[in-house]
Amino acid sequence: MTNARTVTAPTKPKLSPKPTAKPVPVARKRRTTAPQSTESQVAPAKAASVVAAPKPVKQKLVRDSFTIPRSEYAVLDALKARLVKLARPAKKSEVLRAGIKLLDTLPDAVLLQALGAVPAIKTGRPGKAK
Repeated sequence: MTNARTVTAPTKPKLSPKPTAKPVPVARKRRTTAPQSTESQVAPAKAASVVAAPKPVKQKLVRDSFTIPRSEYAVLDALKARLVKLARPAKKSEVLRAGIKLLDTLPDAVLLQALGAVPAIKTGRPGKAK
């Protein structure tokens, strides 16, 4: 008995993975054109004389958490609702920051009086509400 071998079609070779190197960009030729009119030459001179305003320095932000009594938190929500009625909606952080700016403008005696009106609370995370 002879072993009959079956003939199979040749298989395609496996492709290697895509190369990771980026192709080198082809340099393009720059177009050179003659000046069109004197107006185009005047415009850059005007643009150079206008001084652009410097970009404001981006401030780094600080994330913080704090404990606040529910009654004072309700006042914060009431202030936000009041600002919506005044067509100036604001976030809680904006309202708090505005308050800090106002406190910063107070004289020392008035600042101490305002701070005296705020009761001290225990720091840390509050217990579970019942």
